[in-house]
Amino acid sequence: MMKIVAATNNKGKVKEIKSILGGIGLEVVSQGEIGLDLDVEETGTTFEENALLKARAAAQASGMSALADDSGLCVDALDGAPGVYSARYAGEGATDAMLIEKLLTVMSGVPEEKRGAQFVSVVALVTPEGKEFTARGSANGFITESPCGSGGFGYDPVFFSSELKKTYAQMSDAEKNRVSHRYRALMELKKILSNELQ
Repeated sequence: MMKIVAATNNKGKVKEIKSILGGIGLEVVSQGEIGLDLDVEETGTTFEENALLKARAAAQASGMSALADDSGLCVDALDGAPGVYSARYAGEGATDAMLIEKLLTVMSGVPEEKRGAQFVSVVALVTPEGKEFTARGSANGFITESPCGSGGFGYDPVFFSSELKKTYAQMSDAEKNRVSHRYRALMELKKILSNELQ
């Protein structure tokens, strides 16, 4: 079984990655589980660049294959913002509640038909030998006027899924895994890896 390190300190992301990739003979460990304390500066201007920066750093530091994702919320009325700056939209170290508050403040007065948004995720896998793979996934929805639901993390309480007709925070893990941007990116990567690992 191939062991890979998830290059993130975000427990929600690690849980999601483990549940999605667990079924293909990959053992996923978090960087904390192997004593890796990396905090890579996201200097890229695209999701792809940031995911690769994090995966390369983790692969180099651990000597293992490393998986990283960069994801964000792209809001139509904000010309795709917050985008790659989603985690820092309300400033460095902002809590999920602060991010949501800032987004809802900026979106105040925007009518429902103009509240369209996409969650985008790019996952990158880098092997110790330097092989690099990336895959992208997205999910469509819109921004609610107030938070709904208590599950998930990040912008989940204000992202209403067009497919399941509820916010990500109102979904069970199984429901979210079926429609999420990260799920789609990981499934795309799973296909690529299945061919590579043959």
